Amino acid sequence: MADLGDLELESGEVLRDYRQSYVTHGELNREKSNAVLACISLTGNHHRLDFLIGPGRALDPVHYFIIAADPVSNGLSTSPSNSVHQPGMRFPRFTIRDMVEGQYRLLTRQFGIPRLQAVVGASMGGMQALQWAVSHPLYMRACVAMTPMAKTSPWAVLVTETARSCLMADPAWTGDGFSGSPDRGWRAYAGLMSALLSRTPAALAEFLPDCAEAHLWFEKVLAQNRANGFDAHDYLYQSWAYEAHDVGATMGFNGNTAVALASIFDRGKDADPCAAARPVQSGGCGARCRRRNSRLAVHRDSLGAGPSGGDQHETGRRRLPESRRH
Repeated sequence: MADLGDLELESGEVLRDYRQSYVTHGELNREKSNAVLACISLTGNHHRLDFLIGPGRALDPVHYFIIAADPVSNGLSTSPSNSVHQPGMRFPRFTIRDMVEGQYRLLTRQFGIPRLQAVVGASMGGMQALQWAVSHPLYMRACVAMTPMAKTSPWAVLVTETARSCLMADPAWTGDGFSGSPDRGWRAYAGLMSALLSRTPAALAEFLPDCAEAHLWFEKVLAQNRANGFDAHDYLYQSWAYEAHDVGATMGFNGNTAVALASIFDRGKDADPCAAARPVQSGGCGARCRRRNSRLAVHRDSLGAGPSGGDQHETGRRRLPESRRH
């Protein structure tokens, strides 16, 4: 855990006594030139990308020093659920750019890293990775954004609004926060996010032969969610940041998403390319991301970018022996 002091937010408000949670894999070399930042998805934690980390994998700790940084409001870094000075609904609204600036402070102040090999992330982590490339285009050799959105789509906005409505329909919602855990709300949330959005009827039918099995599976999903213990206040604030995101809102781009994306290439064209990174079309970027430049790799899965495109599967990740919690 890094104590990074007060973090001034894009809104002008201040996140007091900001603490950045992270884990590392591998060793930082003497030149501090082998670091990779892993950004985390909505409701996720620093184990979100464990499937990519390990000997012989894409993020090999034998070669790289991997920093998996927990985002603001995930219950580990400073969040409504753990803030001493700004708990619950007293927490200030923040943006994905604020997440990035907190991570930048971690890398430069805590580690003294002059430049990253890459920034990697999936879904909301991919959105952070794109924002990194817009805000700090010369700070990394490559950006690997999986299922990202450069600007949150209306569909994704409606998904997060519906998810919040599930939680806020619970009797524990007072109108100004939650008086306890909204168990009924989390049940509705799980049905929406884990079943209806994440899987097609055909996909569910592959492992749920009848209604009785469907109910048993759903109870297991609920038990997993309870074990994860994500706080409802934390979800509200993270999802607000998620749905408000637009790289075009970065200072200097006047709300122009396409120009902000193009700046990744224009300002980073003299940087070293990342071998084997090949940009493909992403639901959140469109054809604007298809450029002849290997610094940016954008990937989408069959669901496209959005809350169900990689944010709801945080359990079952293997914890590697190289991981060191801070």
